[in-house]
Amino acid sequence: MKEMDSCFHHFGQSVEGIALPARFTYPFHYVPHPLCVMAAAEVQTYLQQREDWKDELEQGKMFGVLVVRNGVGELGFLAAFSGILAGNNRHAYFVPPVYDLLRPDGFFKQEEARISDLNRKITALQESEEYRSACEKLDWELRHNSELLETEREKMQEAKRLRDEQRSRGISSTRENELLDESRYRKAEYKRMKERCAQREQVCRELVENMDRQIEAWKQERKQRSAVLQQKLFNQFRMLNACGEVKDLCTIFAETGRNIPPAGAGECAAPKLLQYAYQNNLYPLAMAEFWWGHSPKNEIRHHGYYYPSCKGKCEPILRHMLKGLEVDPDPVLEQAKKYNHLEIVWEDEWLLVVNKPEGVLSVPGKEQAFSVYQWMREHYPAATGPLVVHRLDMATSGLLLLAKDKDVHKQMQAQFETRKVRKRYVALLNGVVKEHEGMIHLPLCLDPLDRPRQMVNEEFGKPAVTRYEVLAYEDGCTRVAFYPLTGRTHQLRVHAAHVRGLNAPIMGDALYGQKSDRLYLHAERLEFKHPVTGKWIKVEKTAPF
Repeated sequence: MKEMDSCFHHFGQSVEGIALPARFTYPFHYVPHPLCVMAAAEVQTYLQQREDWKDELEQGKMFGVLVVRNGVGELGFLAAFSGILAGNNRHAYFVPPVYDLLRPDGFFKQEEARISDLNRKITALQESEEYRSACEKLDWELRHNSELLETEREKMQEAKRLRDEQRSRGISSTRENELLDESRYRKAEYKRMKERCAQREQVCRELVENMDRQIEAWKQERKQRSAVLQQKLFNQFRMLNACGEVKDLCTIFAETGRNIPPAGAGECAAPKLLQYAYQNNLYPLAMAEFWWGHSPKNEIRHHGYYYPSCKGKCEPILRHMLKGLEVDPDPVLEQAKKYNHLEIVWEDEWLLVVNKPEGVLSVPGKEQAFSVYQWMREHYPAATGPLVVHRLDMATSGLLLLAKDKDVHKQMQAQFETRKVRKRYVALLNGVVKEHEGMIHLPLCLDPLDRPRQMVNEEFGKPAVTRYEVLAYEDGCTRVAFYPLTGRTHQLRVHAAHVRGLNAPIMGDALYGQKSDRLYLHAERLEFKHPVTGKWIKVEKTAPF
């Protein structure tokens, strides 16, 4: 009971007059409820008071709040952090972990110690003087023997040349026999030398291979122990839901086609909060997660901003844990249901350009939602081929080029791939961009644990280049024009938000900034060479903001 008392927090300010949420938060796309904002503010005040955590918090960490009602109807909130904080996963102000893998007497720490001992053994042998000396001796023997045999081969070739020279001048049968004996002797000597070299090499090789076998045996043991430990660990994460059902992580992820859950699954803030609420008879009303501290090097996180739950680790878990609660519908899909027609901006016999509204898919996704492709199929039944020449993000509005037959589609796609199509986007950024124009070079790749988010990665990212120019400043915001020279997923959104880009997220960007009534990004202009007529086509549609 003491643990629950320390984790259940009453609001420090009056919540009278604030309407309770009608349904629980859809965790992957939301605007924080006012009660969550109040709860987050109290958590942030608490964090600012923890001087002992200051340095670690500056490095950045995700926190979460869950607004709940207890058994006697009192309103309050819970707080949690993702992963470990200050070397521990238990702190009085925050809910405990679903499973405490840091307990000294627990199986995880004990087995981790055994695995660490194997790591030490592997490193010690690999770095030992005995192993280094054996590898060096084998390497020297191989090089020395190679040089020795090469020298002997050269001598044999020279001797053969001299014998052939004698034969060309004419020799007796006796001398011919002597030359044949000499040739046989040299070949036999070379064979004996080669065998002696091989024997010396084998002695050195066996010494190295014996140690390599020991290292490999330890590595295999480490791999086996790690796999068993991981499986056992994930089995300890027995996640509850509002229906009273319990599933471990292995079962949850197996239902999505993954045999092994990703590392860190179950240790994010959201699952911790819901687990604690269910265990202590607290009814969840709303949740929110926010980032505190500096942004990571590759990902985009801004201090104090709210972010949706991650897809890779949390989506399967939360799909289970939210069963039994009435949850808000996905607002993105709800918005897409509003549309059943598109505005045609330009059209001829072979091509057309439509104005795609924000919230509409370019091509069909997993969910059954209206898409440009679907509209094209319905309105142009005779059209052939893939139809959609390029794509815009679901949240982005603006000009989208469509082809009426597959040959024209192929030719237009070639223009996009060779960067012959000119594109201009207009965006409203949340912040002041000081440089009036410039180029952004930040390579991008998918964040595999949080699709569809992209991340900056110098090693694995594909080149992404954007030219920009400032158009105007509007009440602390910046209106810019973007000219993408490459076409990576979320390129403009990441280049705007990343600290090494413009460090000013596009307004309404729920993934990389703060959600609003829409994403303020619009594809305003398309210019291309017509694949049939050869004319230069320029199509424009002014941004609606």
